[in-house]
Amino acid sequence: MDFAYKSVKELSNLIKQKEVSPVELLEATIERIEARNKDINAFVYVDYDEARERAKLAEKQILDGEEVGLLHGIPTAIKDLFDFKPGWPATFGGIPALEDNIADHYCVYAERIEKAGAIIVGKTNSPILGFCGATDNPLFGPTRNPFDLTKNSGGSSGGSAAAVADGLVPIAEGTDGGGSIRIPSSWSGTYGFQASYGRVPMVMRPNAFGSNSPFLYEGTITRTVEDAAIGMTALSGYDARDPLSLNKQADFLGALQKPMKGWKIAFSPNFDVYPVDERVKNTVQNAVKCFEDAGAQVEEVKIGLTRDQKEYSDLWCRMIMAGSVGMFEGLKHQGLDLLKDYRNDFPNDLVYWLEHSYEMKTMDHINDQIIRTEIFDAIQNVFCDYDLIITPTLACLPADNADNGDTTGPTQINGVEVDPRIGWCMTFFTNFTGHPAASVPAGLADNLPVGMQIIGKRFADEDVITASAVFEQLQPWQETYEICQNRTELKNLS
Repeated sequence: MDFAYKSVKELSNLIKQKEVSPVELLEATIERIEARNKDINAFVYVDYDEARERAKLAEKQILDGEEVGLLHGIPTAIKDLFDFKPGWPATFGGIPALEDNIADHYCVYAERIEKAGAIIVGKTNSPILGFCGATDNPLFGPTRNPFDLTKNSGGSSGGSAAAVADGLVPIAEGTDGGGSIRIPSSWSGTYGFQASYGRVPMVMRPNAFGSNSPFLYEGTITRTVEDAAIGMTALSGYDARDPLSLNKQADFLGALQKPMKGWKIAFSPNFDVYPVDERVKNTVQNAVKCFEDAGAQVEEVKIGLTRDQKEYSDLWCRMIMAGSVGMFEGLKHQGLDLLKDYRNDFPNDLVYWLEHSYEMKTMDHINDQIIRTEIFDAIQNVFCDYDLIITPTLACLPADNADNGDTTGPTQINGVEVDPRIGWCMTFFTNFTGHPAASVPAGLADNLPVGMQIIGKRFADEDVITASAVFEQLQPWQETYEICQNRTELKNLS
């Protein structure tokens, strides 16, 4: 039996009905990873021995008739960034100086996904500190797009998205500080779901409040909306270790069957301020019309953003790098001064923003939060009249892979300069505001995936799932994975 493009739901049913053993499924997963990962470079670490032990236990539990979790026996992957499993390496996105750094604790995804019965087979590639919408680094190199190996998979959860799109695993971890679940989902043709802030706890130490400026998220990358709903059901829920964790559970699975008749959708083709590639714009404009077939009303709107897009991307760079200062200082206390002794490990613009964060004054932080408030107010005002906001996920198609360990996006779109790391990503606004969002495969342009971003009201995660499920029914995308499955492999890729 070929398991490569079966969904979590299909695989789970086969396991629970004893038609497929977790051991059999894992061995097929390992065989596919070994055969295909060399071309896409999605996995940067695997632990087959531990995975096999867990699969044997999962098989025994099924045979013994024990009660099992939502993801029992399902292979998955975690990301190599701020994502941890005891005894596994943690390079924080391919920092060469941290090649031998070993984690001694769990991140929430690893902790909860194993509790639900899933089997983590390895870690996936990411850019250094997640500071880019493309996945590449000097330690592991670029993650290649399964739809076209000359292109990048997107970032920062690019290894996870590529692994899912290429049929290596049906579900993988994404973390999102500026769109890192949704960006690679857009470029790699997968479904990326980012819940409301607090829905999935972020357990951070020594700073328990380190995930709110900007908002950081844990989420799922899958090939179907239902699989995301299953994964989010396992991941979400209150955790006393997170002071900002929500104490109310969302009904992700129940949201799959709800209608959209009478809903009002605000469509923005450019989030007011972005230059957008015409191929992307046309694909998403055609896709959003599907919701009218479901009985919804779609209207093009202005969001109300008034500053230049470069000012917003600079705001994100300042905020996200401020969060990295704590990590650098913590390592310094352990005797590892990355900026002093390993400066060449990092891209120049990352060093610039990091040093800028060290120099910021209290009033600088206050002014940044004022701009953030403007963004929040603009989006909230739209939601006074509409149920959803829909935009392109990204302003461009997948970028070519570089050969220097530092792939980025474009420097210009339609003749307008953008920040090559994040300025073409129409995603980081929800990291300022806390709204739930998803990237749905909207179609193909030049045979490359284009993502459509669905943003819901604060804490209305179920609405985003409902809209995603309705769109999947009206414009299914599963056939697009045939491009990945049947592609001609490129040889001699470095």
